[in-house]
Amino acid sequence: MISNRGLLGLSLLCGVAVLWSAGLIVALTLGARPVHSAVAVGVAALLTVPGFAAGILNNRRGYRTRAPRRLWSLASWVPPHVPHWAAVVAAVVFFGFWLTIVLAFAALDGSPSIEDGRYVLQDHDRVVEVSRATYERQLDHEQQVSLAVLGAFAVGGCFLCAARATDHEE
Repeated sequence: MISNRGLLGLSLLCGVAVLWSAGLIVALTLGARPVHSAVAVGVAALLTVPGFAAGILNNRRGYRTRAPRRLWSLASWVPPHVPHWAAVVAAVVFFGFWLTIVLAFAALDGSPSIEDGRYVLQDHDRVVEVSRATYERQLDHEQQVSLAVLGAFAVGGCFLCAARATDHEE
């Protein structure tokens, strides 16, 4: 198992991933693309995956995966030592990323690509020629989906690592 200091470090790393993803999503929404898509998503993944994996594994081992006592009670999903305000903040930020995923998917009109020098959207068997601005906007929506998924996982990793690291029950 990872030490408490290591878990806090991974929680901080996931917190940076949350800020990175949220900042880039806001930039994309405002029409700016500060970094290339592969760099944006790659950095988000590198910051998110270790903390999320460590949070899941350490919580499974530490709490022996006890089922919640009541299905819809927030307190039954959160370890007893974690302040409820922290759980609510994590839930609100997670919901914000989830809402971003839904809105970006709703705005997608197809898969953007370039064929014979033309910008097109492919949706099943239908191919529609579009302007460069529409093409780039669709690319932005695809990137928003990727960043929002990683942001949501980062919220989970941040919360799980911090919860396990601050549990002094042992």
